[in-house]
Amino acid sequence: MMKAALFDLDGVVFDTEPLYTKFWEQLGKNLHLPYDNFANVIKGMTLVEIFERYFPEEELQKRIRHEVEQYEHEMNYAYVPGSKWVLNELRQRGVRMAIVTSSDMEKMKNVYRQHPELFDSFDLILTAEDFERGKPAPDCYLTAMQRLGVGKDECVVFEDSFNGIKAGKNAGIKVIGVATTNPRELLQPVCDTVIESFENITIDELMNF
Repeated sequence: MMKAALFDLDGVVFDTEPLYTKFWEQLGKNLHLPYDNFANVIKGMTLVEIFERYFPEEELQKRIRHEVEQYEHEMNYAYVPGSKWVLNELRQRGVRMAIVTSSDMEKMKNVYRQHPELFDSFDLILTAEDFERGKPAPDCYLTAMQRLGVGKDECVVFEDSFNGIKAGKNAGIKVIGVATTNPRELLQPVCDTVIESFENITIDELMNF
């Protein structure tokens, strides 16, 4: 039985992945990067890790950071259909809940401005500043378990990206793939189970995975 639920933010709680995909794909094209889909390459990585791996030049980092911050300031952080209902139902069942995101606090200020209710919806919110290595390293989920005081067999990870799924599995936790960003057939081999949508499943089914 699930005692704690650990949620990725973008693509799982908020329907922002299409917006980020558009931003990073366009950036990749503008900078003539040698990737067909740069947005998929960096999904789940922190901005610091993206800079270290792909944009080591300091001036370019400053430019991209400014563009990211402007973009995130203007974004609409709409809930993934059904996610808010699931959060409320799990809360009523006494499940402890955490957001575990690669986003930094600067981005989260924009989220909190639109959704101050997050502070009451979750027991814990971890951002990029809370762990040394980003997804697919397990650090973020190991930290969440430690702070919530639960074992790996007592919690479930909800993820939509491959780096996030790997992070959950690397932490030894059961992972439910949410097919908002990637199709079921690609998620199925790397997750314990996959759900198409939060709207087409019951809380009892989630609780007993």
